[in-house]
Amino acid sequence: MKTNIFLMVLFLFLSTQLTAWSQQPDSVQLHDMVQEYCRSINDADSILASSLWEHGNNVSFINPRGHEVGLDNIKKNIYHFFWTYFSKRDLRSIKERYSIYDDIAIVEFYWIFDAVLKANNAPIQTKGRETQIWRKSHNEWKLVHIHYSGMPVTGQEQGF
Repeated sequence: MKTNIFLMVLFLFLSTQLTAWSQQPDSVQLHDMVQEYCRSINDADSILASSLWEHGNNVSFINPRGHEVGLDNIKKNIYHFFWTYFSKRDLRSIKERYSIYDDIAIVEFYWIFDAVLKANNAPIQTKGRETQIWRKSHNEWKLVHIHYSGMPVTGQEQGF
């Protein structure tokens, strides 16, 4: 009887650990992918972007300046924009949160963007939030959608 209880507890413990271990590689890989995404923005590197994003016309990027659909538009209106307007770029993610559903992952985080404007050499800093949707195909995660916005507003009669 004690042996059966011990085996049952051991089985429950191991299955819990195996579930946690099986999810860890995806979350670690996604963390690394988010860091690569930040690097692609910091370097305004559309070649690196091509390796991160799924190719095709279904990918999209919603941002305060517009709604880009298709990788070519994302490269032109995001990466080229960052290259054209900023001489230095430093995007950092904080408070990353991962929700993984088989071959789809939702990554949420806050970001801080420090940059220098090319036009007048003035430093700027912006902060915001971002949601990224990644899809896993052939054991590789690719970006399919980004939506970013500013920080929450919490004043009376704001944010609606």
